[in-house]
Amino acid sequence: VLQVYGNSMTPTLQEGQIVISLKDSDFQQGDLVAFYLGNKLLVKRVIASPGQWVDIREDGTVYVDDVKLEEPYVDELTMGQCDIELPYQVPESCYFLMGDHRGSSVDSRSSSVGCVSKEQIMGKIVFCVWPMESFGPIG
Repeated sequence: VLQVYGNSMTPTLQEGQIVISLKDSDFQQGDLVAFYLGNKLLVKRVIASPGQWVDIREDGTVYVDDVKLEEPYVDELTMGQCDIELPYQVPESCYFLMGDHRGSSVDSRSSSVGCVSKEQIMGKIVFCVWPMESFGPIG
């Protein structure tokens, strides 16, 4: 059980929501995952898996293996805080993660976060339990 802090996952998740994370080891593109970065527990979306190529155009459009991602969960596309060289190949046993609020999310586009190893990932976010008006499955 986790509480969401910050706005990097809006509009999908809002600050203060309480969500359920299930331990899993099979993460797919589009899954929301909770992972540790240092002593902080963060939530981001899986964009690419080990071995895949990620490219982000100047307008913020994301391509994985030269296929444009359809991202209805993103309100505004932007390059955001990107200091990695693109296109970028995801290392083995790692995942490329991005927040849904691309303008404020610090994620795999930044060398300060980078790709996230499978061992860092605590689980997949699957359900919201609070507030009651958001109660239900996430995905």
